[in-house]
Amino acid sequence: MTALLFKLTGGVGLFLLGMVLLTDGLKSFAGDALRRALVKFTGNPLKAFLSGCVVTLMVQSSSATTVAVIGFVSAGLLTFPQAVGVVMGASLGTTGTGWIVAELGLKVSVGFYALPLVGMGAFMNLLGAGRWKAMGFALAGFGLIFLGIETLQDGMNGLSGVFNLAELPKGGVLSRLLMIAIGIVMTLIMQSSSAAVATTLTALHTGSIHFEQATALVIGAAIGTTVTGALAAIGGNVSAKRTALAHVTFNAATGLIALILFPFLLGGITWAQQHIGLDPGATSLAAFHTAFIALGVLVFLPFVRRFSRAIEDWLPDRGPALTRHLDPTLLHLPEVALEASGRALKEIAGESYRLLLARMEGRWGSHELRVSDAIHLALESTRSFIAGVPSVTVGTPMAQSRLDQLHAVDHLVRLSGSFHPPGAVLEHLTDARMQLPISLCSEVLKAAELGFQDGVIDPEWIRRVEDGTRNLSDVRRKERPLVLEETASGQWDAKTALEVLDAMRWIDTIGYHVWRISNHLTGKDPKSESMT
Repeated sequence: MTALLFKLTGGVGLFLLGMVLLTDGLKSFAGDALRRALVKFTGNPLKAFLSGCVVTLMVQSSSATTVAVIGFVSAGLLTFPQAVGVVMGASLGTTGTGWIVAELGLKVSVGFYALPLVGMGAFMNLLGAGRWKAMGFALAGFGLIFLGIETLQDGMNGLSGVFNLAELPKGGVLSRLLMIAIGIVMTLIMQSSSAAVATTLTALHTGSIHFEQATALVIGAAIGTTVTGALAAIGGNVSAKRTALAHVTFNAATGLIALILFPFLLGGITWAQQHIGLDPGATSLAAFHTAFIALGVLVFLPFVRRFSRAIEDWLPDRGPALTRHLDPTLLHLPEVALEASGRALKEIAGESYRLLLARMEGRWGSHELRVSDAIHLALESTRSFIAGVPSVTVGTPMAQSRLDQLHAVDHLVRLSGSFHPPGAVLEHLTDARMQLPISLCSEVLKAAELGFQDGVIDPEWIRRVEDGTRNLSDVRRKERPLVLEETASGQWDAKTALEVLDAMRWIDTIGYHVWRISNHLTGKDPKSESMT
């Protein structure tokens, strides 16, 4: 009994270790390419679904994909409907592990031949450099997966003589619910649905359980895998919790659909075995796993936007809108954290620009006052968040991004000081002489605001901001000596002249800070800090 327990525990452990090494190795080998691909190819729910499916097939872990998506949606890199599509794709993509185990791990005794893979991978990691060290981990992990499967097979062969699940009742709803519960517990203990499915496939292959019991265990594994995402969302923002809830709801509903349609799904597998040559046993179980997840996708994907809205209504966002992307759980991922803080700064900047437009147009009331207070609080939160991002190597793109964001925070803080100009400045905003500076500054603010919006189609907006700011600065330099000359000749009284010059300086300062913020937040920062 002790030897049997050791084999089962060791087999699961080897499989889990192999999955971890394979997943982490492939993610490190791909570098940022997987993240960029996942974000880039998610324009609509269908593309998001396909992206989630492909990425999960590549990294062999739906949990890794789901946890990454939770981070991306928290940072604002993905919309919530896109995240839901990716999660559905991850659920389908993870069924690929079952096919690998069924077609390679169980049909071909590759455990012995996997040993050289482990050795090669270890040497690659030890002697290689850069990304090839990560590929060594992935190769060793791939070999360990098959060693784990072979060890599990040995343990399962002995298990049937000690404790045979196949002797339990295999028909009826209660029996299926019991096996689903066991599948959920297995996944919770192993923290991997792939390991639970591999164990189930091995048990079926060795005759330790019946096919019907195995199908119920697989349904339980699909439901249990949502726990990892739910744990990752604890302490996260509302977007993270919504994504985790969508994952739990989708997998649980898919499991319920599979339970309700159980006889029809089994009938379909039987038909496939008789008419298209589907191998019975492990291969049929892998097909069942893919089929019921695909059925759930067919039910949910056409209504993903309605499903997303229902989740959003269930979990409304009552936190500060400007800092909703600043999820503290992202701080251990510097690149994603900086994406989140950059997005927050762009939203703060856009709100600041709209506020200053309202001030120049004389539209200032209690709403604008509340917004200005919210901007001050958001800036402080963002500054603290950036300070919490772990240090990165100097000279790298991430280091430059962090520096640019700190510059942007500095300029935004200074810009926020323009929300409440002196009363004398406000009195002269309607003077005829102020109309050209106000018009130029308004154009700068509008161009900068549009530039920070998602889906901007005008790549020249940053140039228009810079040109407008230069024109604004030129107007001030030309008007200043004229106002002073007219004051000296008696056309202006000194007090009024100084107030008009203060108003011009206020407008020019706004344009300057908007120009600097725009450049720092787009990574196109000019070398000079002055507008000369």
